[in-house]
Amino acid sequence: MSVVPASLRLLALGTTALVAVTDPDALKLAHALLVRELEAIDRSCSRFRADSELARVNAVSGEEVRVSPLLFEALKTALAAAEASSGLVDPTIGRTLRLAGYDATFSVIRRREGRLVRPSFVRDPDWRTVVLDETRRTVRAPEGVEFDLGATAKALASDRTAHRACAATGVGVLVSLGGDVAVAGEPPAGGWSIRIAEDNAEPLDAAGPAVGISSGGLATSGTTVRRWASSAGRLHHIVDPQTGRPAEAHWRTVTVAAASCVDANTASTAAIILGEQAPEWLVAHGLPARLVRYDGLTSTVSGWPAAAA
Repeated sequence: MSVVPASLRLLALGTTALVAVTDPDALKLAHALLVRELEAIDRSCSRFRADSELARVNAVSGEEVRVSPLLFEALKTALAAAEASSGLVDPTIGRTLRLAGYDATFSVIRRREGRLVRPSFVRDPDWRTVVLDETRRTVRAPEGVEFDLGATAKALASDRTAHRACAATGVGVLVSLGGDVAVAGEPPAGGWSIRIAEDNAEPLDAAGPAVGISSGGLATSGTTVRRWASSAGRLHHIVDPQTGRPAEAHWRTVTVAAASCVDANTASTAAIILGEQAPEWLVAHGLPARLVRYDGLTSTVSGWPAAAA
C-alpha cells in the first residue's frame, strides 16, 4: 500500500492493521474506532481464544444459543457469503481446520515448525444446516459443527470500521486488516492506492503492483503464507467444503475488487477454491480480479487495470 495522507499501523488479530484518513486531524479518532472494533471482533469471533463468544458457541454445537448483536451479524454475514458463493465459502469448516492443524494463531503455529502435525479431515454438515433466529438472536448448528469466520469476520470489521470512522469524522477513510481493505467517504485525489502483496506483513513502501480504488473494498486470498508442515505434506488454510481438505493450490494469490470488503474476500476465497474455473466465475459475477499462478503467470479479468497486473 502506498503512502497515504495520514495513517497508523498496528498488529492485531494475528496480522497487520492499518487506518488511513484524508485529514490528519481525524486520525486519532479513526484509530480509536479501529482499536475498539478489533477488540470487539476478537472477543466475539476468534476461534483461537478460549474465552471468545465463538468458542462458547462451538463448544455447545447442537444446542440453540443466544449470541451478542456483533456475533449474530458476523454469523449472518458468513452465511450470506456461503449463499452468494454457492457454498464455496462455508463457515462450518472449523472442525476440519482444527483437525488439520490450524488450531491456533499463526504466530503460535510458526513456533511449532519442526513438529509434524498428523492431520485428519472431515466433511461436516454444511452452512445450510445452520439456523439463525433474528427475533431471538440465536444460532443453532448440528452437533459437531464448529464455525470458522476467517473468510468474513476481518472483512466485516474493515467495512464496519471504515464506515463508522467516516461517519464520525466526515473525511475519507481506508481500513486494512491483513490485506482486507475497505474504504468510505471522499477518497484522496486519484483514489486510494493499494499495493498488492502476497504477505500483508511486508512494509508499506515495498515494491509491487498497485491499484487505485475510490469505493467499496479489495481483498487478496492466497495459499503461500498461511501454511504449515504435516505428515501429509504442506497444508494451507483455504478449505474446499466439498472435500474438507485444503483446496488444490492452483493460484498463489487472487485479488478482487467489489462493492464491499466482505464481497471482495468472499470472491477471492471462492476463486482459490475454484482453481482453473475461477476466471470464468469472476467474469460471470462482474468482479475485477488479478490472479497469479504458481508459475508466476498473471491473469486479469473484468476490467482489472493492466497497469496493476
